[in-house]
Amino acid sequence: MLIDTHCHLDPNYFPEGEDAVLERAREAGVEAFVVIGVGEDLGPARFAAGLAARRPDVWASVGLHPHDARVLDGAMEDELERLAREPRVRAVGEVGLDYHYMHSPRETQREVFRRMIALARRVQKPIVVHTREAAEDTITVLEEEGAREVGGIIHCFSEDRPFAERALALGFDLSFSGIVTFKNARAIHEVAAWAPPDRILVETDSPYLAPIPLRGKRCEPAYVVHTARRVAELRGESFDALSTRTTENARRRFGLA
Repeated sequence: MLIDTHCHLDPNYFPEGEDAVLERAREAGVEAFVVIGVGEDLGPARFAAGLAARRPDVWASVGLHPHDARVLDGAMEDELERLAREPRVRAVGEVGLDYHYMHSPRETQREVFRRMIALARRVQKPIVVHTREAAEDTITVLEEEGAREVGGIIHCFSEDRPFAERALALGFDLSFSGIVTFKNARAIHEVAAWAPPDRILVETDSPYLAPIPLRGKRCEPAYVVHTARRVAELRGESFDALSTRTTENARRRFGLA
């Protein structure tokens, strides 16, 4: 059995509703889900927290994606903290830095990232980090803001081994998405093969980044099986052993019963 440690199931992504999506995942061998609630408003965070409250196989994480950093105000931050304190919400995120699209200015992203780390420290829950083309700044902010106190996950890992080593030293796990199945993702292949066995997770980031052989389709939690198979192959392990290990790691990191 597997745990999809990062999926977006908002109704705008899955207008047919989450029940059929989660049932397909169950049939594929996925036993639990961490649903991420981020967006320009609080709707996705409330949706994720509500879904986790209704379903015993779902937990949630809430935060503010770096694309949307520009919208954070005091009222939104207060509500995110309230949601983050709910018992079925097990992490703060995804939060971080994204210098690829620049939907929010860099300075704003860094300020909001620092505020989200402070929030995570207040509620004493791990941080789910998004980083794209911002590796050095991401590590610097994590170090300066005391993220080691709560640790967390580098979601959709897409950096190199030196970055991975620094993240691991800060108490962060590495979560591999469908990108690890792409032929040209050599740096990610290297990290997936090398990473400590007790510090790796698997995810879909659905509806994005469908793995090979489903690339180009809308991704969904059932597809995490393909990612896990590729990570197992890279590590020279059996699929069953990799599944057991990553499930244990996810339960430890998120404190899942």
